[in-house]
Amino acid sequence: MLGGGLFSNKPVAAPTNPNKDFEVTQPPDDTISAMAFSPATMQQNFLVAGSWDNSVRCWEVEQSGKTVPKSMQSMTMPILDVCWSDDGTKVFMASCDKQVKCWDLGSNQTVQVAAHDAPIKTCHWVKAPSYTCIMTGSWDKTLKFWDVRSSVPMMTINLPERAYCADVDYPMAVVGTASRGIVVYKLEGKPEMVKTVDSPLKYQHRCVAIFRDKKKQSPTGFGLGSVEGRVAIHYIQPQSSKDNFTFKCHRQNNSGTMNVQDIYAVNDIKFHPVHGTLATVGSDASFAYWDKDARTKLKSSETLDQPITKCCFNSNGQIFAYSTGYDWSKVCILVMFKIIILLLIIIDYYNTFISFLIIIFI
Repeated sequence: MLGGGLFSNKPVAAPTNPNKDFEVTQPPDDTISAMAFSPATMQQNFLVAGSWDNSVRCWEVEQSGKTVPKSMQSMTMPILDVCWSDDGTKVFMASCDKQVKCWDLGSNQTVQVAAHDAPIKTCHWVKAPSYTCIMTGSWDKTLKFWDVRSSVPMMTINLPERAYCADVDYPMAVVGTASRGIVVYKLEGKPEMVKTVDSPLKYQHRCVAIFRDKKKQSPTGFGLGSVEGRVAIHYIQPQSSKDNFTFKCHRQNNSGTMNVQDIYAVNDIKFHPVHGTLATVGSDASFAYWDKDARTKLKSSETLDQPITKCCFNSNGQIFAYSTGYDWSKVCILVMFKIIILLLIIIDYYNTFISFLIIIFI
């Protein structure tokens, strides 16, 4: 497969596939900025991906590894985040056009359900015993909660800075902001701030993901990734001062200079929904699995030819998807983009993953 270069009429080679993954048809025309699998309430596995080409696409992922394009919706500017409703009937799309739209998959229609004064970086569905809503974080330095039946927010919370990343696992929400800010919220009853956290990382955050206590299965902390090739594991209420730690990742030894590493951004973090292990993807064009409790790397991928921008697990953790494309970490621009899905078999609670079936979207 060939693609055209941006600054040249010469064709460029198609992206390589060193991990021998399956490729998915009809990908976006630009870098993927957000991905999410359908919730556990749905029998089938559906994947949605939002892109800088202003579109959100939906595929069905079959057990055979085949992927079937289902539908697509577009907004007027690039998509920055996507999320599902808990029943799987709706997808929410946050955009640089300062809006969130609700995509009803049954009718294939969209309607605006949220708005900010600046691009909306994050959107998350919140399902509480007494309410359901969309939580949106924006570069206008606000966090808003929306009943999708109303054009007026249920609640607005001022943030210390622009929202850069966020995650929700009821009853906890975590928001990472510009200037390395971290704010933790409690969503029970009326959403309210629990605490601000001094960042354990020296450079700007790029992604955050909440993890659960393995015994109680309740949210207990979060993983934080930054542009410096480092991840922080942070417990909200650590039992020991040693529980919170950071580790280096997505770094490569520079073959031309002794004792020097090339450092790449951690673009996304996701925790396995069953085992609590975590996956990281980075601008070094690789993904890796980690055991945060044993503090060890479980597995790393072969290096691809483009940065990996996003990743996600499906609801039972048997499928892992990641996307590749240009992420502004290099001066040259590549025009081939792909999403990769990995079906996994977990063979040991603390041990490694073995690839069973792999699917790639290109």
